Amino acid sequence: MNELTLVQKECYLQVRVKAFPCSMEKFVVLRCSHHVYVDDDAPENSFPLAFPELDQQLQPLPPCHDSTESMQVYKQHCKIAEEYHEVKKEIALLEERKKELIARLEQVEKESMDAAQLAKEYAELTEENRTLKLAQTQCVEQLEKLRIQYQKRQGSS
Repeated sequence: MNELTLVQKECYLQVRVKAFPCSMEKFVVLRCSHHVYVDDDAPENSFPLAFPELDQQLQPLPPCHDSTESMQVYKQHCKIAEEYHEVKKEIALLEERKKELIARLEQVEKESMDAAQLAKEYAELTEENRTLKLAQTQCVEQLEKLRIQYQKRQGSS
């Protein structure tokens, strides 16, 4: 009969989280741990990979078909591997969403800066317009005074 060894299997998932807008990074580590029985006499690759997208060390180990506990642990490991895969997919989707939101935020900030620049230019042009109107009024008044003086000289000559 084959000899079984109890092995503790652990899987880790490290996720980098960036807090926006302060750009502070934080690492979160997800850890799952469980025990499995390993058949010491079984060849390494006697069981096909249950989850080809997982690293070799994260693959569920083949169960001992004679042991209900081994089968339960195998099923549990498969469930954990599926959850791990789902978490990885969700992280990828969230990373993509994060990129979209950052691009959108950058666009809004650019538009906001453009609006602020336009508001500043409007204020400057309004002030320049006021100054030019005042200068025009003064020139019209001065021109009127010069006409009156010219007419007086014409009348006295």
